[in-house]
Amino acid sequence: MTGFLNRLQSVFQENASAQNAGAMQKYMKDNFPFLGIKTDLRRALLKQVWQEHKHEVSQHPRELAKQLYALTQREYHYCAIEILIKELKKKYRKEDVVLIEFLIVTHSWWDSVDVLAKYILGDYLKQYPDETHVVIQRFSASENMWLNRSAILFQLGYKKTTDMHILFSECLKHKHSKEFFIQKAIGWALREYGKTNPEAVRNFVNEAGLKPLSKREALKNL
Repeated sequence: MTGFLNRLQSVFQENASAQNAGAMQKYMKDNFPFLGIKTDLRRALLKQVWQEHKHEVSQHPRELAKQLYALTQREYHYCAIEILIKELKKKYRKEDVVLIEFLIVTHSWWDSVDVLAKYILGDYLKQYPDETHVVIQRFSASENMWLNRSAILFQLGYKKTTDMHILFSECLKHKHSKEFFIQKAIGWALREYGKTNPEAVRNFVNEAGLKPLSKREALKNL
């Protein structure tokens, strides 16, 4: 099971750009090294290699995601996430929550965690709704800020199926956090739900005593 990974690394190395890499690393606060492959090209190259090794990817998405996450450059982490979003949709296993947690707490930054929260954790819990309270309670109680953020954001794509009580409970639980990424997440999650239920969000924000950043973000479009 090395054909896909070897081919992807080869193609990515051929298209690496030191100039782009410097700018991309700076944008991400120098948290990760980059190959310097911009998003559109990276996705095109991934699609090409994915097609060449379609069977391998479809049979081993979880293993490949872990192998990609073991690599240093950030582009490989993006590829891992994109593979899982497509290959695991409506085909999650209950134990995949372990993999999801691993991805959230590994190489953590907003660019990966936000996609994982919305498209992977969110889809996983749609498939296993009975797991929602247990998983979200555990993530929310964690000392890992990125798990907390994921617990706030996982319903971003839920719209009318949003569990308002979970959303508001998570916002209240973390409203005193001094972490920028938590304050921002609260505002973002509320703003998104406000597109579906503006009155409920407005009433909640007026009564919740949120931090100024959270309140401002929540009410931005209301």
